[in-house]
Amino acid sequence: MKPTPIFENFRLLKSNMKENGWVIEAFAFNYKNTKYIVLVRLYQKSENKPKYALLKTEIIKEEDHNISILIPVNSNGFMTDAKTLREFFNIDYSENLGDILQQFNRHFANFIPTEINPKKSESLKNTMISSLSKSDSEDPNKKYCYTVKRNANKGERSPFNDNKTKLLRPELYLRFKDDSTISFCYSQNISDEKTDEEILLKFSMRD
Repeated sequence: MKPTPIFENFRLLKSNMKENGWVIEAFAFNYKNTKYIVLVRLYQKSENKPKYALLKTEIIKEEDHNISILIPVNSNGFMTDAKTLREFFNIDYSENLGDILQQFNRHFANFIPTEINPKKSESLKNTMISSLSKSDSEDPNKKYCYTVKRNANKGERSPFNDNKTKLLRPELYLRFKDDSTISFCYSQNISDEKTDEEILLKFSMRD
């Protein structure tokens, strides 16, 4: 009987993300008294996906978000070299480095969820929102929804705008989730933010 791949949870997570319309997920990871945030993202059609890659991860030091690393993954492990992993995670060098890395992978695997977690900490949620904004070529500080718009030529809203609104304005999102030609507009100024009722009224008067 074939052994279960060490990162099998990533395969299950990918399936759950796709089923539920998510392009991103996040979870916490701890190693050697250092806390990390792990962003897991689906590859988009426009992206260059490495052969055999399942998902892409961005691993960020919680205490300093400027320190991060991008690593493709599949169910067998991280798709990078031992030196990269050892240096980023401060894994001790040893003559039996292969065994040490396997131990590290097994430790990491314990943190990988098999499905989307709807109850995230504010830290995880904010990191996801920032990443989604950047993926949509937007200022990561734009998180205050002030209106919705119908896209020109019935263009579809981006998956990043979609997921950002799921996180930030879940009730407003439900009003428009089935109409993919509508996008949600955000400002970096909290004074611009509107209530669901204000946004819906403005939209009904215009559409």
